[in-house]
Amino acid sequence: MERKRIKRALVSVYHKDKLDEIILKLHAEGVEFISTGGTQTFIESLNIPCKSVEDLTGYPSILGGRVKTLHPKVFGGILSRRELNEDKTQLSQYEIPEIDLVIVDLYPFEATVAAGADALTIIEKIDIGGISLIRAAAKNFRDVAIVASQNQYEPLLDIISENGANTTLEERFWLAKEAFSVSSHYDSAIFNYFDGGEESAFRMSENDATILRYGENPHQRGIFYGKFDEMFEQLQGKEISYNNLLDIDAAVNLINDFEDITFAILKHNNACGIASRPVLVDAWKDALAGDPVSAFGGVLITNAVIDKETAIEMNKIFFEVVIAPDYDLDALEILSQKKNRIILILKDVKIKTKQYRSLLNGVLVQDKDTHTETAEELKVVTDKTPTNQEIEDLLFANKIVKHSKSNAIVLAKNLQMCASGIGQTSRVDALEQAIEKAGSFQFDLNGAVMASDAFFPFPDCVQIAADAGITAVVQPGGSIKDQDSIDACNKNEISMVTTGFRHFKH
Repeated sequence: MERKRIKRALVSVYHKDKLDEIILKLHAEGVEFISTGGTQTFIESLNIPCKSVEDLTGYPSILGGRVKTLHPKVFGGILSRRELNEDKTQLSQYEIPEIDLVIVDLYPFEATVAAGADALTIIEKIDIGGISLIRAAAKNFRDVAIVASQNQYEPLLDIISENGANTTLEERFWLAKEAFSVSSHYDSAIFNYFDGGEESAFRMSENDATILRYGENPHQRGIFYGKFDEMFEQLQGKEISYNNLLDIDAAVNLINDFEDITFAILKHNNACGIASRPVLVDAWKDALAGDPVSAFGGVLITNAVIDKETAIEMNKIFFEVVIAPDYDLDALEILSQKKNRIILILKDVKIKTKQYRSLLNGVLVQDKDTHTETAEELKVVTDKTPTNQEIEDLLFANKIVKHSKSNAIVLAKNLQMCASGIGQTSRVDALEQAIEKAGSFQFDLNGAVMASDAFFPFPDCVQIAADAGITAVVQPGGSIKDQDSIDACNKNEISMVTTGFRHFKH
């Protein structure tokens, strides 16, 4: 395989960690260096000669450092096509040296925005020379190698450690691909800053790709783009799958709505059991009681540190994933007995506020449903007012139904989900499914409450709920036939509250 020799390198970087190894190896191979400012000082501190860009171009750095490398003597040396005699003639005519390797990174624009800097500081972090060098070197990958970020330091070091200052076309092509990934991500971040949330165009960029075993089904390819390790610490377990990720996402979104000690069990993105209790082991037992059959192979999540007593009870069933803010050591010893079990610590990180879905020939974007109703937002619309306990249960059930697939009904009592009906084509079917399921696990629905993710178009659900013993209902309201449902509640001495917030989930 043909290799091209690196004779001259242009190095101008913001991040200098681990750069010294590369510079020293290249110097040992006889490579000459051209650099700017702090990078030149860094190279010379290694006792390695380095020519300044100013000496090459005959121009100083001007406009407060805004213009340093933007010059034909720099870009001509990068973009010249080595096989074309015309290019060689022009390089000779204008005394432009060939540049075979460019190592450059970009000002930290995203980090500056994230730090809350003022507008002037942010604008000054828009890199001009660096992005131009990246594009030029990547375009001319047939002759030039480009290292566009710290992430490529190690691959370059591997190349030159194995083969000296020589690169193959395949290696340069890969480096160019990585460089365009850097530049496109950088430009997307700048656009989104200037767009200011108007969303005039869809520009989303995630650099970190994890190839999954497969997608939703074995015949589908699956990839996760994102920094999973920033959000979770995986203590043990097998490789996380596409379906695991969907369940983990649903679990985190659900548990984030609860402040009291709560345990939830999820299956196929829906809660099959959840309870809030002062003691964690009781929360676990009552969550499991909600549907001990569906809990098999589920994803478990809690907002409290898992202790030994709870771990002993949890370990009695098979589950794939457990998520908690932390674990006592003796609890971890118990839970880690199953080596394939995925054990995650959920870190305190911000959740994205947008949701994206590809469909048809485009992308659908919406604000995430982050609203959680409070007692103050509940509007009593019936003659009967719910008791304090019913208010607590209504808010509890409403949080669950918000995270359940529509059409959805949730039945709850004493801060425990008794059952749910989810993903049904009619609200009546959802309610009847929930009532039947509650009965199959011996729940007494007398005094229970009902939450609906959308309004009741007809009063039939109220009558069915009343016949089952349900005494309080929460729903968004807003139907032109709301009064029919209110009248049915009054007739059956059921209290009803409305929230004004619908929580469809598809």
